[in-house]
Amino acid sequence: MRFQPHLTVATIVEDGGRFLMVEEVKPQGLVLNQPAGHLEADESLIQAAERETLEETGWAVCIESLIGLYLFVAADGDTYQRVCFSGRALEHDPHRALDVGILAAPWMTLDELQACSGRHRSHLVLQCVLDYLNKPHYPLELIR
Repeated sequence: MRFQPHLTVATIVEDGGRFLMVEEVKPQGLVLNQPAGHLEADESLIQAAERETLEETGWAVCIESLIGLYLFVAADGDTYQRVCFSGRALEHDPHRALDVGILAAPWMTLDELQACSGRHRSHLVLQCVLDYLNKPHYPLELIR
């Protein structure tokens, strides 16, 4: 059988020391994640990140930089390649219906995120925020 990892995008949106997160219902319960999801056919990675952020939070964003590439193997053995971006919040539509399974899109400080690390969808949630804060941001021109 051919190995077929999932390709996902995630977006770090920071404003005044707070990060845009999503609370989503999963089989393990209510979890926190960045706005994130799968790449769809006929869209770029940047388009996917902007689309997923809007669909999951109601926030239109402008993707500004690449934070990193992450490989994650889930408990069920599925492998995910996560492409994490940073984005700037542009406009919020408070009336927009959020994706199925998304309960809320709270803004949280780093301290709040660290305090509830047991609720993160995976260890990559905090890792991506820490990389955003402490590692280089790469130009979008890196993606071809």
